Amino acid sequence: MMRLVIWILAGVVLGGIVHLVTVLVLPRTATQDAYMRIEPLTPVNAVAALPTPSPSTATLPFMDPAFAVAVCRYDLSETPLKLTAPVSQAYTSVSFYTRYGVAYYAINDRAAGRRLIELELMTAAQKSRLPDDEEVTAADRLIVESPTLTGLVVLRALSPEPGSMPVARGILAAAQCRPNPLEG
Repeated sequence: MMRLVIWILAGVVLGGIVHLVTVLVLPRTATQDAYMRIEPLTPVNAVAALPTPSPSTATLPFMDPAFAVAVCRYDLSETPLKLTAPVSQAYTSVSFYTRYGVAYYAINDRAAGRRLIELELMTAAQKSRLPDDEEVTAADRLIVESPTLTGLVVLRALSPEPGSMPVARGILAAAQCRPNPLEG
């Protein structure tokens, strides 16, 4: 009887280890993650609009058809990026994801408090090379540190009614994600 309990316990522990390893490794081995789906549709370090989702042809999972969506697929290996996005009357958000889909920063139009969301995206090493300028405060310059060299910036603008979707798309078309070399 004791031998049976030990075998059952060993099976449960082994099953738990296999489950945990699978859950941790699967996101890194998936071949059709968000980054790979977007890669053929978007240039690097530039904003590109995503097509309107339908139930059978959504580029990304769980896309809301009430939002116009644009993506900047970034690569910080050469230089930091400057992101500017005008805000819509309804709602605008900007979310940052690593290459493997881990969200690390988000801001919306209400938090920005302006008619333009403007920030710089860089790695910690690039930020450490910034010159110390006492006249520039944190309120003047919003810097987002990326934990990885590559990733995605997802911009969303709400269209409160179907007729205003062209306006939301136009707002995202004015967004920019461009290289911004360090000064100094």
